Amino acid sequence: QVQLVESGGGLVQAGGSLRLSCAASGRTFSTYSMGWFRQAPGKEREFVARISSTGRTYYADTMKGRFTISRDNAKNTVYLQMNSLKPEDTAVYSCAARGPWDSDFGYWGQGTQVTVSS
Repeated sequence: QVQLVESGGGLVQAGGSLRLSCAASGRTFSTYSMGWFRQAPGKEREFVARISSTGRTYYADTMKGRFTISRDNAKNTVYLQMNSLKPEDTAVYSCAARGPWDSDFGYWGQGTQVTVSS
């Protein structure tokens, strides 16, 4: 069982930056793939980025070059550095975990609100 707690959301002006953190419980964090997703009001949840247990990263096309996902296994934490934020990045951002034997992300945090003003 993995519990995830996000932090770092808030209000920022367009062009600004935020760093989200996701702290995970459990002793097997390093074996999990971790992901960030977001959901804007009235829209479907969308993939943002993920990082494998070996540190390989993947991004949605619209986030490439602006967002960076990283992990610190010693701290059981995954980060999402978001730069050059746009109003359309406004959403609730959630982190998720996928175990080494799982086919999909099965553990989710409660989410943190990111609001980008124009």
